[in-house]
Amino acid sequence: MTLPVIVDSHCHLDFPDFEGEVGDVVDRAREAGVAKLVTICTRLREVDRTRAIAERYDHVYFAAGTHPMNAASEPLATVEELTALADHPKLVAIGETGLDYHYTSETADIQKQSLLLHIEAARRTGLPLIIHARGADADVADILTAEAAKGPFGCVMHCFTAGRALAETALSLGFYLSISGIATFRNAGDLREIFARAPLDRLLVETDSPYLAPVPHRGSRNEPAYTADTARAMAAHLGMDYADFAAATTANFHRLFPRAGGH
Repeated sequence: MTLPVIVDSHCHLDFPDFEGEVGDVVDRAREAGVAKLVTICTRLREVDRTRAIAERYDHVYFAAGTHPMNAASEPLATVEELTALADHPKLVAIGETGLDYHYTSETADIQKQSLLLHIEAARRTGLPLIIHARGADADVADILTAEAAKGPFGCVMHCFTAGRALAETALSLGFYLSISGIATFRNAGDLREIFARAPLDRLLVETDSPYLAPVPHRGSRNEPAYTADTARAMAAHLGMDYADFAAATTANFHRLFPRAGGH
């Protein structure tokens, strides 16, 4: 039986958790129907490692940026550095960037500065932006709204766990929400309802692996193959056939990340 095609729009294959196992992890993902993966660089000085993984596997792509939790400990990225990365045909997005006040609220100012640089790079390259938002809903909403008014850019709110207000702001700006394994957790009913109220054509699926393994793998290392578990759970919540949900989110992925091809 041929499995429905699904896409892991956000994982971290360069992290130490996968050292020496990337090939096996990629193979297991394909066996689960995960036809494409985007592996994310969170520190620009490590971009060579992320890019090399994308170059090694035909169906793996990459994105690069400075994670907000790293913004104060890493050199501030320049717009020129970020745009230069876009010369590589397998770079499909800018980021992840954003704001995280849950763990690193004391670095809010440098996080905002970094976020604005990433937005400008996304605008100049025409590549979408990958946003991490945690404990900073109001500031993220304000910045994205103000910046969108200055000029268009695509965007996905990755591993979305924020409140309804930020979801509505992002959707009103034409952005996407990405569903992680958190949506399968028993106490995530409010989050599932946010996704259920969102237009189907604005939803993506991801693992954020090696973190946030979905049920029934919760507590273990996450990996791209488990995208299918998250997608099945969300399809069931929406009352949809899994194949239809997989097809819809895969089409959304290709619309947002056209460099990853539509095949």
